[in-house]
Amino acid sequence: MVGNTPVVKISDKLAPEGVEVYAKCEYFNPLSSVKDRLAVAIIEEAEASGALKPGMTVVEATSGNTGIAVAMVCAQRGYDCVICMAEPFSVERRRLMRMLGAKVIVTPKAGKGTGMVRKAEELCAEHGWFLCHQFENEANWKFHEATTGPELCPEIVNDFKAAGKKLTHWVTGYGTGGTFHGAGKALKDALPDVKIVLAEPEAAGLLASGTPTPRNADGSPAESHPAFAAHPIQGWTPDFIPKVLDDAPMDALMDELFPIPGDAAVATAKALAAKEGLLTGISGGGTMYAALETAKNAPKGSVILAMLPDTGERYLSTPLFADIPADMNDDELSIAKSTPSFQLIPGEEPVLAA
Repeated sequence: MVGNTPVVKISDKLAPEGVEVYAKCEYFNPLSSVKDRLAVAIIEEAEASGALKPGMTVVEATSGNTGIAVAMVCAQRGYDCVICMAEPFSVERRRLMRMLGAKVIVTPKAGKGTGMVRKAEELCAEHGWFLCHQFENEANWKFHEATTGPELCPEIVNDFKAAGKKLTHWVTGYGTGGTFHGAGKALKDALPDVKIVLAEPEAAGLLASGTPTPRNADGSPAESHPAFAAHPIQGWTPDFIPKVLDDAPMDALMDELFPIPGDAAVATAKALAAKEGLLTGISGGGTMYAALETAKNAPKGSVILAMLPDTGERYLSTPLFADIPADMNDDELSIAKSTPSFQLIPGEEPVLAA
């Protein structure tokens, strides 16, 4: 069930005239995000190597989607699971992981992403548990190379080939960098002329700064990156440059680095829902914003694909839904009053039959 996610064409309600824009909807994975691919890859590689044995506890540090995916795989395969997640990330993610049987350890906001990573490392050192190391693990990007690119499971290339289209631009953001590194390599091998646009939050331009992340011996970050600032695009750009991203051949893969304003990511995610029926998160909004802006300057006939990493349902307690009320607004109350029966009007007695 993991992988083979659909590609959907964006209509001219959002896409500029003369180009075609598509979305790869990763929320069609079983636990609704691209991170399902990563979780399967890391657990299967660890089992095959003998690093993960029956009865062991699996640990990961995550903004949520990887933790949900790891909890899913652990539930299916019978491992105990402990997830470390920094305080600011959405509470619905914690509850989903607990629903899947995981223990969720919430770390202080001030510690940022490096704090949750340190906590996960500390727990594994103390208890002898298995750490997934999503930000450093080569299995992460290699699985994307094999499944979202044109190697063992040629999803993107074959989808466009079957439709008689030539992909000219591929747009993605980065959390760990696995999608960019793995699928980017495979796409460049299959389509040497494809342009790859890598997006990162404007408020946290780690790559834009040109400053590297100091590393520990295992590749984990030694400290928080000086260019990091809080941003609303959950799942993107922790307060360090992940080793998986750092190891990518950037000069060969990245044609453009695209800064994403947080409010533009939120607005585009809302537009995708209201105008296209595509319910994605703030990261999907950010990626699609980069794709639509790229489309405005792309040559006529360009074919652009944006990754939508997860579902908008992961963001109910975030700025994405901040101005979407639970109660009826004035327009809805007006509709409710337009017929006499079954009215629930604030400050009035409920009406059943007229």
